[in-house]
Amino acid sequence: MNRSRDSLFAGINRRKFLQYGALTVGSSIVTACASSQQPAATESPTASSPAASPAGGELTKVTYGTNWYAQAEHGGFYQAVATGIYKDHGLDVTIQMGGPQVNGTQLLMGGAIDFFMGYGSDAIKAVEEGIPKVTVASMFQKDPQVLIVHPNQGVSKLEDLKDKPIFISSAANVTYWPFLAAKFGFTDSQKRPYNFNPGPFLADKTSAQQGYLSSEPLAIEKEGGFKPLVFLLADNGYTPYSTTIECKRELVEQNPDLVQRFVDASIKGWYSYLEGDPTPGNELIKKDNPKMTDDKIAYGISKMKEYGIVNSGDAETKGIGAMTDERWKSFFDTMAAQGVFKKETDYTQAYTLQFINKGSATYKS
Repeated sequence: MNRSRDSLFAGINRRKFLQYGALTVGSSIVTACASSQQPAATESPTASSPAASPAGGELTKVTYGTNWYAQAEHGGFYQAVATGIYKDHGLDVTIQMGGPQVNGTQLLMGGAIDFFMGYGSDAIKAVEEGIPKVTVASMFQKDPQVLIVHPNQGVSKLEDLKDKPIFISSAANVTYWPFLAAKFGFTDSQKRPYNFNPGPFLADKTSAQQGYLSSEPLAIEKEGGFKPLVFLLADNGYTPYSTTIECKRELVEQNPDLVQRFVDASIKGWYSYLEGDPTPGNELIKKDNPKMTDDKIAYGISKMKEYGIVNSGDAETKGIGAMTDERWKSFFDTMAAQGVFKKETDYTQAYTLQFINKGSATYKS
């Protein structure tokens, strides 16, 4: 799982969006993209006809597209499927696994999926591109993006990495790198190309490497034979929402009941996964992704809990899935100051708070 979440959300090519946005669910191109990582998902409503509320006790079919192969970071959604939480909310949910060649925004706009696992930075970029999608909940209060370093190299905090080589993906240039440059004085001369292979990092003890909290550190520990130091960017001022639920604005306007039921059930799935027995969700994760082992899943869960990735900050009182206007504004202002976003962008179009922030007790009842 050598990848960085930001590599999936580096911006949207308008020409490709227009190509895919005009396609129907039956298009062979969209079908090929949707099925490139797994069998075709359960048939979902078309873009022009958002899923309707159930009638006569029938379940509404919904497809949720994830942003990577099945893993612990998706556990709450799988738990909601496995334990019947979605069914209790009148939903028949299919989780469609993502991967490096899957563009979730294109699938969402083309109607191949109903909801997508997004990212705050990409949601604002979509506003700038005129793409009508909206974030309705954020399962992660902290983005799990990390920088990883060798131990015993005189590095005890992020500031100590100034002037040291850092392996980053190209997508970092429009996500977290401008933040690091502004706050810690990092320069472009430090950047080294990261191709999701830890080899160069392991060969240079003075270097750092990007990663994802719940995967790369474990892989490096196994391959390199040492426990690396890990710096979570979210604990150092980098504050985008992550592992979000996105949908087309049309769905929010035409069928808010469906959106509400999916959001509520997903939040309850995350409480069940992190505070109850995660085994049902884990079994489905391993079914979708046979390369995902029990030790990797256990590591992912432990790190999410240790660092408060899901249930921290506003989520502690407002409930998992929480978002605030203040947090969105703070992130936008920080990144706009570095030229990542246009200062005149109406970032408030990237999200809505109408489906969340009900209080943790509400979702546990």
